[in-house]
Amino acid sequence: MRIESYADRALSELYPPFPGVRANFVTSLDGAVEVGGVSAGLSGEADKRVFRLLRMVCDALMVGAGTFRAENYKPLTLDPQRRAWRDERGLSRYPRMVVVSKSLDLDPGHPALAGAIVLTTGVAGVDVALARVAEIVPCDDLAHGLELLRGRGFRHVLCEGGPGLLGELTRLDLVDEVCLTVSPLLAGPGSGRIIAGAPHPARGMRIEHVLTADDGTVLMRHVRSGPRQAT
Repeated sequence: MRIESYADRALSELYPPFPGVRANFVTSLDGAVEVGGVSAGLSGEADKRVFRLLRMVCDALMVGAGTFRAENYKPLTLDPQRRAWRDERGLSRYPRMVVVSKSLDLDPGHPALAGAIVLTTGVAGVDVALARVAEIVPCDDLAHGLELLRGRGFRHVLCEGGPGLLGELTRLDLVDEVCLTVSPLLAGPGSGRIIAGAPHPARGMRIEHVLTADDGTVLMRHVRSGPRQAT
């Protein structure tokens, strides 16, 4: 299926919202997760369409603090059409930003932190300046953190990385869906994979769809193929 053949409304039906954790990543043909230290060099127009769509349908956008800093995250905004889509379904105007940080090494003046939730497993004292702009939510681990998010009404969580955060989510078998874009580039050695961290058992996934773009980009959606495993 060619992504160019889908209007935005039709494309959104291929990525329905659901109660769970959806991860979205882009890689090169040789598995690189970045070019020049950021993912932007891997992303073309087809990937950006899906990127914007996934942000439109989620309740909360989860990102690790390292990726938040490296990718210079901006405040979450949606164009009028995407806001209208959310209004029609009784959703909040924008998804909630959720930053995962053990150390709380975040700049309180960062504009994307205004009104955000900061999940932390750290034991250090709360940063007072950070607490003035963001809601700091201590948790035992990410499973507990997601439970706390669900209690606040954030059922559909979109994870945009980085590899360390995705590695911890997969270690705890918390990832329900993976949307992966493969860019038609050979990035060469030096970059890591989309996942990092402690080893864990393999997690089974099944394919839902494959889209291709005129420039050779491939966009896949996989969902978990079985029940959650004990960790």
